[in-house]
Amino acid sequence: MIRGKQVEAGPAVVIIGGGIAGLCAARELVVAGLHVTVLESSAVFGGSVASHELAGLTLDAGAESFSTRSDTVPALARELGLGNLIRTPNGAGAWLYLRSAESGSTAVPLPQSGILGIPADVRDPALPGLIGRAASLRAGLDRALPLGNLLNQDQLSLGAVVRARMGPEVLKRLVAPVVGGVLSADPDDLDVDAAAPGLRAMMRKHGSLGAAVGAMRKAAPAGTAVAGLEGGMHQLASALSQRLERDGAVLRASERVQRVQRTANGWTVTTRTGAMQTDAVVVATDGPTAVDLLTPTVPGLADDRPAVVPAVALVSLVVDVPELDAAPRGTGVLVARDAPGMRAKALTHATAKWLWLAERAGPGSHVLRLSFGRGAVDDEAAQQPDADLYLAALQDASALLGVEITQTDVVDWDVVRWTNALPHATLGHRDRVARIRAAAAAEPGLELTGAWLAGTGLVAVIDNARDRGAALARRLLADR
Repeated sequence: MIRGKQVEAGPAVVIIGGGIAGLCAARELVVAGLHVTVLESSAVFGGSVASHELAGLTLDAGAESFSTRSDTVPALARELGLGNLIRTPNGAGAWLYLRSAESGSTAVPLPQSGILGIPADVRDPALPGLIGRAASLRAGLDRALPLGNLLNQDQLSLGAVVRARMGPEVLKRLVAPVVGGVLSADPDDLDVDAAAPGLRAMMRKHGSLGAAVGAMRKAAPAGTAVAGLEGGMHQLASALSQRLERDGAVLRASERVQRVQRTANGWTVTTRTGAMQTDAVVVATDGPTAVDLLTPTVPGLADDRPAVVPAVALVSLVVDVPELDAAPRGTGVLVARDAPGMRAKALTHATAKWLWLAERAGPGSHVLRLSFGRGAVDDEAAQQPDADLYLAALQDASALLGVEITQTDVVDWDVVRWTNALPHATLGHRDRVARIRAAAAAEPGLELTGAWLAGTGLVAVIDNARDRGAALARRLLADR
């Protein structure tokens, strides 16, 4: 399918990948006056900023919020005429579902003063109830222990930082459930500089992990740490696509790129419908796809090909359960890996989180989103058939919310699966990105962007894509 009307413009650029990264890179190039074509292998644009319809409600099928620690997403929303739709969530916050020695499992409110589950104040009176008195005393040592050589390590994981400063229980019972639920990753696998940019520098400045986290929260804009759009985040992708078409870009869906070749005068991009000649190429796909496409031309990329990230499954339920009107577990529940009998890694009570959605659903009707799959190769939770995942979601939701939910309560449901949607910034991420950037820079007219390089989260992806698109535009126009 070909959408958009092409206009006479400057140098031509083909963007491979029509997710949010590809669309944002395209916007910078179009604004600069270049001739842009976006090729997307699937039938829709936007990638994980997607939608689906359940029980007459148009819901987010992927990303449903964004970080407010920068103006990146609000600024883009304002550019696209969506600024008036920005909404903050219910401030009740999320809960944690943990293993309990007394009862097998327990659900407790998550402290809201930290980042990625790391508490800003180790003296928080709620901390002993979450991790135990002994572990709380151990966490308190963070305020007194010298930093030593910890921050001088070239490759340093988020898990290593938390374990060294606050102890293993803070890592296991607070940080791991949050990181697993939000990033589908193990903190010991995540590069601290990619998972928490600026944390090292703030620790050096303030002398402890807790003080660094507290300072980072204070430096953030006032208000909640996340926000969303009334009507759903998927509107960001659709509005961006429409603006690109209006400004003359060509958007071609269901167009899988088969080959990318360097030529004497530019690049040739081959799809099943033919070959396109272009001055430059932006590859905005997932990491494995990008490396496989470019390795014949840029063989130096092969050694840094990222592993395929196992699928994550999202089960969305629309249920008629008036008992949930009271939002018994806040805006959702994050699940510890060792919580007994639990397969989901997180549950979002969407109608408790977003007032606008509760108003559209009506009293007694609730939207629940359960995530399965922590990104580990051996995690079978997300690999179950849809029907089995649906039944698992009902059972887990009942336990996580403390309210029985049966099949007779379900009005509608859907399963959405994402592969490579949450790439892990594993140890050595910064060095790998530097090598990949250097290899790509040696090829005129080539740019790379996407979460596998930029890091997860809309802010990181959008910032990187816009920067890369603008930089390519400057180079191409300077060469004219």
